[in-house]
Amino acid sequence: MRIGDILQAKSSTEVITIGPDAGVRELLALLAEHNIGAVIVSADGSSLDGIVSERDVVRHLHTDGTVINNTVASIMTETVETCAPEDPLDGVMQTMTERRFRHIPVCSEGGALVGIISIGDVVKHKIGQLTFERDQLDSYVHQT
Repeated sequence: MRIGDILQAKSSTEVITIGPDAGVRELLALLAEHNIGAVIVSADGSSLDGIVSERDVVRHLHTDGTVINNTVASIMTETVETCAPEDPLDGVMQTMTERRFRHIPVCSEGGALVGIISIGDVVKHKIGQLTFERDQLDSYVHQT
């Protein structure tokens, strides 16, 4: 299974982005509006300048109670681990687990942003795969 297969199975292929100069309040509104946990930071809406998540907000809130008045650029992660549509799912899952990532942007060979994979997308796929295998085994065992 490849990352591209996971992207195709998603209900929406839209990648939500926010500009680095946007405020943290705007970020929180965007996260709530779309019921998501992370947003790609992009000055032009298609490039990858960084990523910012609920976790980033919470970590900065712990050390700086005024984080709500800051810009996204001040709390975002600038060095972003990405994957490609051709990458095998198992390798990306291992990276997500080892590095404790919940979201990984998907970029084409030319570096264009084509999607984002969340740990929820991965778990949903794995559960579907296990259910299919269980049903196949059950069918085999109960053949008449």
